[in-house]
Amino acid sequence: MNVRQVIPKDAIPSVDDPVFGTAYDGDDTDRVVVYEPADGPPRAYPLRHLNYHEIVNDAADHPIAVTWCPLCGSAVVYDRRVETDGTTAGDDPLQLTFGVSGKLADDDLVMYDRETDSEWKQSLGACIAGPLEGAELTVLPATVVEYGTFRDEYDGVVLQPPGGESEAAGEGEEPEPIEYDSQPYREYETGEGFGLDAHRGTGGREWDRDDIDPKAVVLGVECGGEAVGVPLSVVEEAGGVLDVVVGGRDLVVFGTEGLAAFENPGYEFVVEGDEIRADGTTWDGATGAAADGRRLERVPAKRLFAFAWQDDHGPDALLTFPP
Repeated sequence: MNVRQVIPKDAIPSVDDPVFGTAYDGDDTDRVVVYEPADGPPRAYPLRHLNYHEIVNDAADHPIAVTWCPLCGSAVVYDRRVETDGTTAGDDPLQLTFGVSGKLADDDLVMYDRETDSEWKQSLGACIAGPLEGAELTVLPATVVEYGTFRDEYDGVVLQPPGGESEAAGEGEEPEPIEYDSQPYREYETGEGFGLDAHRGTGGREWDRDDIDPKAVVLGVECGGEAVGVPLSVVEEAGGVLDVVVGGRDLVVFGTEGLAAFENPGYEFVVEGDEIRADGTTWDGATGAAADGRRLERVPAKRLFAFAWQDDHGPDALLTFPP
């Protein structure tokens, strides 16, 4: 793992006191990370905001961290609680608050926690240095959809513009005033290269496979000790619905409105026209809700680029054709 300091610590400011409302300052096609608390309305975190903050320390049904690395295209929601000995959160967990360290590990955001100053690789959710080294954060169910989908399919609230200054708002290493209408990663997302050097226009990393693009969007699922990355292109090739088994768990992945994975109760899902049908009713590809009131259980998953998933799990963990 290649770890390097790129910008000063906290030059990209986390959001520690998020404010939510029903008004949105962007467009319907903007992408948002969606988290559904057990209590309260669903919450949307626009990527146009996260590009300048990368971490939102929120308190929904419990303490969560909504994390985003623009270089890796990785959106992951984590539980912010861990045991002080580094094990999974239990009855008396340590509640962490995350900030942006200014470091990258394999071009991925390195977070730090303000309680122990330990460092965490964002796409893995693993502590790579410090007192909590070896600890892992719990991935929570979340998804990435367009804001228009969130508005139409969820009765929810959206993160209001946090404001302030961020290194991502300017060309240098010092924070500058944020203008959320700017798109600092537009050329990077549409260009061929990947990694920090590609974003800065000084080069890029090598990619030694031709069966998938390094910046192909992937849904990463880990169950029962197995990790499988499902590219959007593979789900589309399968018609928009794909059955997969991960760690012995039967899942269905929908690719009609972003990428989402759900527990499959044993239904045979098919796409007919613009509808997903199974077990005598239609299903929403974004929410997993059926027209008759039933709802599929969303699976904890990560949304990220193929190269970042391969960095973390190796080339065999990418599904490159429908099973």
